[in-house]
Amino acid sequence: MSENRIASIGRYKRKISQLKQFIRECVHENAALCDEINETQNRTIVYNEERKFLLKKLCLFDPHVEAEVEDLSHQLYNNSSNISVDRKTKKKVLETSIITDNTKKSSGAKSRKSSSKLRKKIVQPIPLDPTGRPIFPIELGSITIHSLGEVVSDRKEFHCEDAIYPVGYVSTKLYASTKDTSIKCMYTCKISDANGLPRFEIAADDNSIPIVGGTPDVCHSLLLQKVNNFLSINLVPIKPNGNAFFGLTHPTVLNLVQSSTGARKCSNYRWNKFEVAKNGDSYIEDTDFTLNYESLQRSIELHNYKMDEFYNSQKAKFI
Repeated sequence: MSENRIASIGRYKRKISQLKQFIRECVHENAALCDEINETQNRTIVYNEERKFLLKKLCLFDPHVEAEVEDLSHQLYNNSSNISVDRKTKKKVLETSIITDNTKKSSGAKSRKSSSKLRKKIVQPIPLDPTGRPIFPIELGSITIHSLGEVVSDRKEFHCEDAIYPVGYVSTKLYASTKDTSIKCMYTCKISDANGLPRFEIAADDNSIPIVGGTPDVCHSLLLQKVNNFLSINLVPIKPNGNAFFGLTHPTVLNLVQSSTGARKCSNYRWNKFEVAKNGDSYIEDTDFTLNYESLQRSIELHNYKMDEFYNSQKAKFI
């Protein structure tokens, strides 16, 4: 081969190596930007939860603040509704009003029936003592209830629409360890009273620092962030479902808490109807990988497989 041809081949090899290096840098930079965006979104969710908690606490200490917040919310609602009406034509407004008037009477009874059906939940039979009280611990799949606690009905912070937060409630749940997500870890979830406000705690049996927050969602989001920190990537979306992680929305737990003294006085809580499980009926455990250990492992394996496939495909292009 001539010297010119050898020199040109060398130049092309150097260009190819430079292109490969540039592509690798772009891939790593893109991954870093995606991680930073996800981390920012996660922090925003946590900050919003903390802001709501602090606002509730401030309203308790200063009734004037609570009145101002209510007035502001009403004003925002009225402004948004006025803008939406202004954008519509008079013809559409008349048509919708006629339709709603005609359907209110016919759909009233149906909506009541359908809503009652939607609110019915299947309850698994549990062991009871001779006095009819549940025998603890109560095993409910990956969740075990050790104590139901006592319902606090005179403070609205101790319940919401979907769950009641009894003081002294204790449950345990199996989920991935924040030190090694391939290992199962037992988390102890507790609810206590801290200066008139609920205090939620998630403590792991691997000697990790307990997670404490003003709501179950704050605790659950911090736990999911720790899982992502171990994986070095935001694989798990920070969409907390703290009530489910604590076991508070499990039908059996809801039924037991609703039967407790003072539950009827929880004004903001939406009452549920329950049916005892018949033959063949059973509670289907949530497969969301923010709550389920097996689902999380499958998601991690799928992510690793896709990353290996991606790197192999990129490597094959430059071989």
